[in-house]
Amino acid sequence: MTDRARSTSLDETFDRYLRDKGKGRGGEGGNYRRNAARELDRFRGWAAGNYGGDSWHGITPTEAERDPAFTDLDERVFREYARHLAGDRGLKQNTVRTYYAYVSAWCGWCVNEGYLEAHYAQRASAMAPLPEDDGRKPGDQQAWSAEQRHSLTRHVDERAREAVERFAGYRSRTSDSEYDRTDRQRARYGAIRAARDRALVFVLAYTAVRVGELLRDPDDPRRRGVRWEDVDLDDGRMTVYRKKQQWDAAGLPDPTHRPLATYRRLLDPPSERWPVFPTFDHRTLATLVQNELADRGLRPEAVDERRDGFARDLLLALDKDVRPPSMTTDGARSVLRRLTDAADIDVDHPKHDYLAPHGGRRGMGEVLVRAFGYTVAARYLDNSEEMVRERYSHIEAGELGDVATEALEDVDGL
Repeated sequence: MTDRARSTSLDETFDRYLRDKGKGRGGEGGNYRRNAARELDRFRGWAAGNYGGDSWHGITPTEAERDPAFTDLDERVFREYARHLAGDRGLKQNTVRTYYAYVSAWCGWCVNEGYLEAHYAQRASAMAPLPEDDGRKPGDQQAWSAEQRHSLTRHVDERAREAVERFAGYRSRTSDSEYDRTDRQRARYGAIRAARDRALVFVLAYTAVRVGELLRDPDDPRRRGVRWEDVDLDDGRMTVYRKKQQWDAAGLPDPTHRPLATYRRLLDPPSERWPVFPTFDHRTLATLVQNELADRGLRPEAVDERRDGFARDLLLALDKDVRPPSMTTDGARSVLRRLTDAADIDVDHPKHDYLAPHGGRRGMGEVLVRAFGYTVAARYLDNSEEMVRERYSHIEAGELGDVATEALEDVDGL
């Protein structure tokens, strides 16, 4: 055991490891950091004996009145932790392996940093209690079928058309009474919301852009969501922050143009820096408008008066150019869950009972692989050809099956 390991607590290395693995300024962002922090916190509590059953008292000797330390770690500890995770009946097989992998990765980092002499978590005896891989293949992951894609896009198209026509009817009225103004505002808000939903669905269905590249990720400050300045409908492209940690252009196929153009016309953003898909969360918008107008010098009663003049805070934000944050990736999932239910689309999938955002990307990937092959699909999906072949291997397997069937028919024909 090195002097460095003796003088450093496990908690200190957790913090350093998470900073190394995090993204953004100070390593504070990123989904991996968030997930790893959760699992390391679980490991910390288990190692201290806070949970794990009545007979479990932690990894420190009973007579030692101290926190767990590197001197307590060996392969038997990680074996016991693997057994603890595997014994949680609420976790699926691959989830157990995934949770263990976060702790194992920290253990490997500790070896590289000189805190541990060996990667105990990766030894066969330590990993023995882990369940076998459940055999789930990439092709088993959700992908929107052609029928599902058409049903969803048709549903949001009809909803948006009806909402826009309703708003047009209110706009044509000549009365300027308070009642009619409120009705017009409500109709405009409904049209904007329906048009936003349609644009979001069409972009997810046809661009194959990752939802984390399109919308805001609260755990990664660099992913602030696509803004209107990033969208160029004339050239059919938008600029997104890719998974490979750099800005890059993504194609906007023809089916996305009309939904985006109509939506922008209705939204009429006061500046190009507005997010394409702003949050519509009432509480978030209310707080944002109140704070921003107060910062501009308005007294509370004046702020309330401004808010009373609009049916929704989003409309006030548009009028006063109070720029809201982008919708989050979780927000997109909520929208798609609502739309899948409203469209009465049957989804038979073990993990998602609705059309999840990543399913749109995978569905488009299947279309491209079948139509143009792996090389073209890889370029459009912003992935390596090797990865695309692996993720869509079920397509090649099916095609090879067709070849074998044709060969058998030819032989039988002879």
